[in-house]
Amino acid sequence: MVSTLVHVALAGLVAAALLGDRFGLRSLGVVLGAVILIDFDTFLGLYIEGAHRAAFHTVLVPALLAVAIAADTRYRERSLLRAQFGDGGPRVARVATVAVLFAGIGPDLFTNGVNLLYPVHDQFYQFTGEMQLSTSDGFVQTFVDLTPAETGGDSGRVAVGSTDNIGDRYYTGVDPQPSESGVDSGTTERTFPLVASGEQLLLVLTSAFVVGSRLVEDR
Repeated sequence: MVSTLVHVALAGLVAAALLGDRFGLRSLGVVLGAVILIDFDTFLGLYIEGAHRAAFHTVLVPALLAVAIAADTRYRERSLLRAQFGDGGPRVARVATVAVLFAGIGPDLFTNGVNLLYPVHDQFYQFTGEMQLSTSDGFVQTFVDLTPAETGGDSGRVAVGSTDNIGDRYYTGVDPQPSESGVDSGTTERTFPLVASGEQLLLVLTSAFVVGSRLVEDR
């Protein structure tokens, strides 16, 4: 499970790298806020079975954002983004869209899986595995295996189920019993993950240092 903290940390690095001279508290807030909103389909999952990791984790979200930004900045006589947010508006919007794809959706796709093309195609995908160079076997990768797996999914599986049979897979602090919608005895333990590995902690610490350094420079 990838926590919102880890998503935000990766988004901070994207913002620090791509915002350029538009970097600042306001623009950083826009990028981080966009990524945080992706995880809000957790709340939809309380009412719509299978909505978590599907409703907002589809690549159609950044795709539609990209189309809207292009239409506004290239084909309109007067850009709404520039009119409302100044000349830096389009750049901040583009960086937020990139962050949504790589920091909002990407980590979940490569960890527990997301419904990548929902609602056009109702199928969760998960890319996990490893790559290595072997003196015996050459280049070996286990990320792509097109054989459908059971809901639990093994490492290296791609297709791992749909909203009909995967609704109880993603446990969160908001919804600790996704298979028992509406059931809460009041004693159910709610766990809100922060970091799940040393690599995730390193990412959070690196992001805090880099983003903090950029903010100090900006001031």
